[in-house]
Amino acid sequence: MVSIRFGGIGRNGAYRRCQARRAGASKRFIPVADTASVMLSSGEAAIAIRSPAVAAAPPPPRRLHQQLYVQVLAAIAIGGAIGHFAPDTGVALKPLGDAFIKLVKMVIAPVVFLTIVTGIAGMRDLGKVGRVAARAMVYFLALSTLALIVGLIVGNVVRPGDGFGADPASLDAGAVASYVAKAHDTSITGFLLAIIPDTFLGAFAEGNLLQVLFVAIGFGAALALVGPAGAPLLAVLEAAAAAMFRLVAIFMRAAPIGALGAFAFTIGKYGLDSVANLAALVGTFYLTSLIFVLGILGLVARAAGFSILTLIRYLRGELLLVLGTSSSESALPSLIAKMEAAGCPKPIVGLVVPTGYSFNLDGTNIYMTMAALFIAQATGIELSLGDQLLLLGVAMLSSKGAAGVTGAGFITLAATLSVVPSVPVAGMALILGVDRFMSECRSLTNFIGNAVACVVVSRWEGGIDEAAFARVFRDRQFDAAVAAPMGETDSD
Repeated sequence: MVSIRFGGIGRNGAYRRCQARRAGASKRFIPVADTASVMLSSGEAAIAIRSPAVAAAPPPPRRLHQQLYVQVLAAIAIGGAIGHFAPDTGVALKPLGDAFIKLVKMVIAPVVFLTIVTGIAGMRDLGKVGRVAARAMVYFLALSTLALIVGLIVGNVVRPGDGFGADPASLDAGAVASYVAKAHDTSITGFLLAIIPDTFLGAFAEGNLLQVLFVAIGFGAALALVGPAGAPLLAVLEAAAAAMFRLVAIFMRAAPIGALGAFAFTIGKYGLDSVANLAALVGTFYLTSLIFVLGILGLVARAAGFSILTLIRYLRGELLLVLGTSSSESALPSLIAKMEAAGCPKPIVGLVVPTGYSFNLDGTNIYMTMAALFIAQATGIELSLGDQLLLLGVAMLSSKGAAGVTGAGFITLAATLSVVPSVPVAGMALILGVDRFMSECRSLTNFIGNAVACVVVSRWEGGIDEAAFARVFRDRQFDAAVAAPMGETDSD
């Protein structure tokens, strides 16, 4: 009589053990994976074992307090309370948020570089790389333009600036002078030249995402062309990528602390009163972004075969982190890992997600047209159809020209208004006080838009892992999907 018992499959996809016993014989433990041949005794029968169901067994669900999104949500609530009731203390907690964002930014460049290089080198077909990049750019241009149009339409229908009665002559232009100066320094030619770093390592030293993209794409293509001779280096880079994502998982444990400090500072520094004074603009912007995400991106997601609500739930921890820190960059490494876990091919994720952070800014585009219309309405200036079309065209260009610049939303608005003579640039002072609160919504919308773009381009390219995709978007096994990419291991 023979009995066989499996010990189970670990969360990281590795096997544990199986036990084979024959009556009267000693126990023998044989490691097995998806298939194995088990020898009961020397020279005796062998039994082939297949256990795909065991291999796909999901990990046990985490307790509620262990979920990242619960921890971050609690931290945001505590930080908001501290900022409201003890503003000075809230402002003093700013270093906590700054430190966490610096931790994440420290690993963004190597994560992006390693993801792109290993993806392109493993793909071998450089023509496919170019096709993916072209399709991504077509998608970015289409959705960015649509976001600008949505902001323009809602701004004309709701007219949040009507009745504000601001006198352009009384506005403090000095309050926004630094943003205007940065906008003037950012030209299309300067932007294109800035993509090329001074040295290979200079891109990593400066943390310029576009420069890292440029270096990574070139190096990945070169490694693919080298062929078998580059295999040892590719193996080293893949191991380094695994270690880097493990480091990201370690840093993410500090996310609640970072979110608490950043949100406490925001509330303590600017207060809720600043929002109340411009509630019409802030409320209209948040509502428009919600309509864009659930409506337009929802339709795009449905056409690609998934639900936008399921995607939001899948990324809820990262979204709360973006909300708390007002920075979509804080969740970039986690987004890369999760999109790979959802079945999107590594080369496509490596190209689409980092590029989207510079060229697919849906939330920023909605903000620019709506804010420009608000300033015009608040100062009693009526924009003709020609003025609004000029505003739309300039915004399309300026949103790309200031990509990767700190405070890009406000800088791109300054660049846009500088070219449109009908709207006073000094009017930006009207919304300077609430820009921080609107920045959170911009970041959230940008983040969701890039996640959708990654799935759409992957579907367009026909490279999605359908089993992994179904596990996330049909079965909603979120913990099982992210266990391996984020470097988690079994606890037993």
